[in-house]
Amino acid sequence: MKLARFTTQGTTRLGRIDGDQVVDLSKLGHGASMRALLDACAGDLSAVAAVEGPAFPLDQVTLEVPIDDPQKFLALGMNYADHVAGAAGQGFTAPDSQTWFSKQVSCLNGPTGDIVIPRVSDEVDYEGELVVIIGERCRYVPREDALGVIAGFAVGNDVSVRDWQKRSPTFMLGKGFDTHGPVGPWITTLEEVPDPQMLSIRTWVNDELKQDGTTDQMIHKVADQIAYISQAFTLMPGDVIMTGTPAGTGMERGTYLKAGDVVRIEIDGLGTLENHVVKEA
Repeated sequence: MKLARFTTQGTTRLGRIDGDQVVDLSKLGHGASMRALLDACAGDLSAVAAVEGPAFPLDQVTLEVPIDDPQKFLALGMNYADHVAGAAGQGFTAPDSQTWFSKQVSCLNGPTGDIVIPRVSDEVDYEGELVVIIGERCRYVPREDALGVIAGFAVGNDVSVRDWQKRSPTFMLGKGFDTHGPVGPWITTLEEVPDPQMLSIRTWVNDELKQDGTTDQMIHKVADQIAYISQAFTLMPGDVIMTGTPAGTGMERGTYLKAGDVVRIEIDGLGTLENHVVKEA
């Protein structure tokens, strides 16, 4: 099942993707809040699957970021060995343990929204990533149970302002600029992803392939991430987790995004992001 937020005729709603249509989930009573829907379902999405309602052609609606109101937007840094090696030349060192930071919820962006280069930097970079959406409230999750607390997966771009990132040991300043968290195009629920460690991630800039990795290259697997971070705080329905990026970022290549670029990120079975890059006015 694929869950989305979409806009038609000026109204944003929750929807379920059925082939080339999106079924309106308004009758469930959660407005346009994916977090409210996931919270009410508490890990059981059977009611969502059963909804019969009006449907709209997918090519006649605008897909929005699938969740715009999470309590937490978390990201794991340096989680692919090849990326760690490439980043070493820029002063980043391999961590001894999982290195987490928060992206600002206000930076969430949709699957086709513009990525804005801020007026204070020209070192804006792409990072194609697998995104995890938490489906139920949980704490101290054993590794063997960790996948069970996931509502689903999406495609993400951990857009990074590298010079600001380097100024802050927490990474936070360079990771949360407005528009710098594209996620989408929908949430593909857990049962459609047999193994989150067997997915290809590819990033193109202007049709030039920049990143070509697989999630089995993660240093810390998805289940390990959830088990680890849930020791620190309670994960809530709708929390968004970016799980790291493979090699091939602009920082490693010595090139950064510029106005007019188009960044396309694709993960097998999860869909595609395609975001245009613009300069802040």
